Amino acid sequence: MQILSVSSLKGGVGKTSVTMGLASAALHSGLSTLVIDLDPHADATTGLSVSRGAGTEAGQLLRDARKAKIADHVVPSGWMDLVPEDQRGPHGRLDVVVGSALSATFDRPDIRPKDMRRLKTLLTGLSGYDVVLIDCPPSLSGLTRIAWSAANQVLLVAEPSLFSVAGTERTMRAIRMFSNEFAPQLKSAGVIVNRARADSTEHEYRLLEMENLYQDALMLPVLEENPIWQQIQGAAYPVHQWPGDQVLDMAKSFDELLKQLVPELKK
Repeated sequence: MQILSVSSLKGGVGKTSVTMGLASAALHSGLSTLVIDLDPHADATTGLSVSRGAGTEAGQLLRDARKAKIADHVVPSGWMDLVPEDQRGPHGRLDVVVGSALSATFDRPDIRPKDMRRLKTLLTGLSGYDVVLIDCPPSLSGLTRIAWSAANQVLLVAEPSLFSVAGTERTMRAIRMFSNEFAPQLKSAGVIVNRARADSTEHEYRLLEMENLYQDALMLPVLEENPIWQQIQGAAYPVHQWPGDQVLDMAKSFDELLKQLVPELKK
């Protein structure tokens, strides 16, 4: 089971959008996928078409980590009603651990090591999923550390801008330090560049800068800015099911990125 923490220490780069795009690709590929929404804003929960009040939310599960069984509290994404079985295969499914503001209880900069292990405890013994995607808040406070303690890999999301490039460098250093001290299993999966514009000289310059800085860690293809993406998210819809040809390239990009992240798809 591949456990991926989707992270960024800078807000506004589309971290939750990337999580949703990968979840759509996973469902389309016939994978059994769990999305854990650790962001107190719970945008992933909304975007995955889960009704408010459904399931036991992540903050409560973290509180009850020693006695709760996470599999008993997941809820199916509303996307399951939008994707015919012949397009997701007999084993393809998408479940969600819902988010809410209660998770913010754990988003402290001084979180204790035993609290950092709460999600890892919850995931111990979990089976039946090919991939787990953890959507983190844009910070290095308690919730992100909880996610990193449980994950196999951290997937970083950046955009081609000065502040995002600098923030991603800091995050890569933070992952190495955190791995050395708390989570030896943790590796960096790579950097996905989101919201790139082909007509922007600044974006072109920053992409070249990222290639030099991150080298093999920079994942391709780059996700280009698409004005329809906001409409898709507003409709709480999987990108692979959106009608028309305007998002075909975006859907294919998420497919290619997912293949690099999930070993089962490389076979």
